[in-house]
Amino acid sequence: MSDHADTGFLRSRHKIIRRGDLLHCDVGLIYLRYNTDQQELAYVLRRNETDVPQGLQVGMAQSNRLQDIFCGEFKEGLTGNQMLNNILKKAKAAGINNPRIYSHSLGLYLHEPGPLIGLPWEQLNTGPRGEVELVFNSCFTAELSADLVVPEWGNQQVRFPLEQDIVFTENGVFFLDGRQTKFHVIK
Repeated sequence: MSDHADTGFLRSRHKIIRRGDLLHCDVGLIYLRYNTDQQELAYVLRRNETDVPQGLQVGMAQSNRLQDIFCGEFKEGLTGNQMLNNILKKAKAAGINNPRIYSHSLGLYLHEPGPLIGLPWEQLNTGPRGEVELVFNSCFTAELSADLVVPEWGNQQVRFPLEQDIVFTENGVFFLDGRQTKFHVIK
């Protein structure tokens, strides 16, 4: 993150949340042995702002579009590596900048035992775990990100990571508790 006072990034040098900061929260809970894993974004309004800057809103919309593409590629029998390839190909064709997929199964185990669909550092082939085939009635994280240049922040490229829990059934893919489409706004 940047140390420039006017960029709006959380300034790592100061370790203080300030007005104009973009906040990223990554959290998981275990309840009755079931695991969750979620990432959401918040924005701290500046004194003169009434809403999140447009460039940030466009960035989240881009990550939401990537979620749509991601969910559209769940088909029984595909491997994690096949899904990863299909998702990235469609995302790039749709003009999504630097799409990254790093999804995994969840439930009684976190990151096991279903197909691995990308890793933060591996966007081509995740080896044997990526060759596991998708089956119905599986839970996953829709964990991904896209980058976008934000004009309000001096044209800095910003990553927009999102992660929400989904279930894959014979009737399709469903977000278990909805998905984030708007920033959590802190006044």
